[in-house]
Amino acid sequence: MAEPVTYSGYLRLDQLLTAQQPRSNEHDEMLFIVIHQIYELWFKQLLHELGKLQAELSSGGTTHAMRTLRRVLAIMKIVVAQLDVLETMTPTQFTRFRDWLGTSSGFESAQFRELEAVLGRRDPTMAGRYPAGSPERDRISAAMARPGVFDSFVRYLAGQGYDIPADIAHRDVTQPPQASDAMQQVLKRVYDDDTDAAAVCELLVDLDEGMQEWRYRHVKMVQRTIGARGGTGGSAGATYLTTTLGKPTFPDLWAMRSLG
Repeated sequence: MAEPVTYSGYLRLDQLLTAQQPRSNEHDEMLFIVIHQIYELWFKQLLHELGKLQAELSSGGTTHAMRTLRRVLAIMKIVVAQLDVLETMTPTQFTRFRDWLGTSSGFESAQFRELEAVLGRRDPTMAGRYPAGSPERDRISAAMARPGVFDSFVRYLAGQGYDIPADIAHRDVTQPPQASDAMQQVLKRVYDDDTDAAAVCELLVDLDEGMQEWRYRHVKMVQRTIGARGGTGGSAGATYLTTTLGKPTFPDLWAMRSLG
C-alpha cells in the first residue's frame, strides 16, 4: 500500500523549512534568506508559466494565452511587493551580517537570467558567468537559442491572419530583437481591428511594464540598503542596476503608440 499523502509530505516541508541556514547570529539574516528563496520559487513558477504561454501563443490559443498572462502578471505584482518586506531592513541591520554572504550575489541568480532570456534578452555574458557544462549555463544558453516570448507572439499574429514582415517572421532568434517600423505598422493594424489580439498586446505591455517596475524598485531597494557602494560578491550594485532601467522588453509594442 502506498503511504498516505500528508500536507507536510506533499509539500516536502521537512526540506523546505530546513533550507534556511543563517551563517551569522544576526536576527535579520533569516529574513534576507527567506525573501531570496521565495524569489527563486517565483522565478521558477514564472518560467513554468511563460513556457505554457509560448505554447499557447504558437498554437493560437487566445483565451488560454490571456489567462496565463494574467497569472504571470499577478505573480509579478507579488514579486515587486516583496521588496516592501525587504525594505524594512535598515542599512545597519544588513551591514551586521553582510560579510557572512562571502562572494555570493543576486547577480548569480541563474533563474532570473533564464527568465530574461525567455523574454528575449540575448547577451552571451549571461551564460558566461557559469562554468561550462553546468546546468545553469546550459539552461540559459538553451533559452537564448530558442524563440522568445515576442517571437511566439509574432507567430500568434500570423495565425490570426496578419501579414508579418519576412525578416521578422524568419529572424535569427539567437540575436537580440530589433525595433522594426514594419512590425509596428502590423501592431497598429492589430489595435485598429480591436479584437482579442489587441487585448493580448495590452497584456504583453503590462508584462513589460511589470518587468520595468521590478527593475526600478530593485534599484531603489539596493540604493536604500547600501547606497552607491559595490554589491556583494564584487558586483557593481546599484551602479549596474541603474543601467538596466528604461529598456523595454517588447520595444515595438511601445513604439507603435507614436504612430498616427
